[in-house]
Amino acid sequence: MKTYTLGLYEKSMPAELSWKEKLEAAKSTGFDFLEMSIDETEEKLERLEMTSKERLELIELTKAAGIPIGTMCLSGHRKYPLGSHDPAVKKKSMEIMGKAIELASDLGIRIIQLAGYDVYYEESDDETRRYFMDNLKKAAEMAASAGVVLGFETMETGFMNTVEKAMKYVKQVSSVYLNVYPDIGNITNAAFTNGTDVLEDLKLGSGRLAAMHLKETKPGIFREVPYGEGHVDFKKAIETAWKLGVRIYVAEFWYTGNPSWKEDLVTANLKMSGILREQE
Repeated sequence: MKTYTLGLYEKSMPAELSWKEKLEAAKSTGFDFLEMSIDETEEKLERLEMTSKERLELIELTKAAGIPIGTMCLSGHRKYPLGSHDPAVKKKSMEIMGKAIELASDLGIRIIQLAGYDVYYEESDDETRRYFMDNLKKAAEMAASAGVVLGFETMETGFMNTVEKAMKYVKQVSSVYLNVYPDIGNITNAAFTNGTDVLEDLKLGSGRLAAMHLKETKPGIFREVPYGEGHVDFKKAIETAWKLGVRIYVAEFWYTGNPSWKEDLVTANLKMSGILREQE
């Protein structure tokens, strides 16, 4: 049995593929699980309203394909943030949180990655940070009742672009169900900007790192950078994360229209699994 699992970000494949096709593609290219996206689009948010029958059908598809949906990337809070000034938006954010936890529990998803924003389309201030903390405590309690782990994604904005910043909230909430799920590409960019050491930042999450996104970035560019064309040192990052006890990794990259997208999946798997196997 392998001592790690390597997942695949759902958006690495064409959006029009069915669940069956996405699961089979992830399985055939060597990945251990698929990470579901619940982003701010209505199409993805509607997944939170899946009926019991639809949830059961999806579970059956994962069993038939031989690969689970292991994690969820919940970025829908970018549009409906926990710290919003608007009471209606805050209410919506908590409804999304509750429904995401329930969906994760039903599908057997163990980790939900939370977007590390108090607000995104509004001005951040003391009030939004206070609302964020209040709702975060409630979210951790909801996750605890379902046995689902929440993990902060380190983002591209200054609010939570490092593990150190994420850990301030993790320590204040003080729940085993709220941890950090760092994006190595984003914290590499933050370290570049701040003139700090990305590996030392990663170490600040010792004991509270649930998983890690393996994403390529360039200074100031956070998305759609092909592996090998950015400045992320995946070998050192994985070596450090491994020593810190991280055993769940997700290759995060995007489908951008390449007709040979499945070859991109194979390449990503070979690159990351090669480094991971060296750690065993």
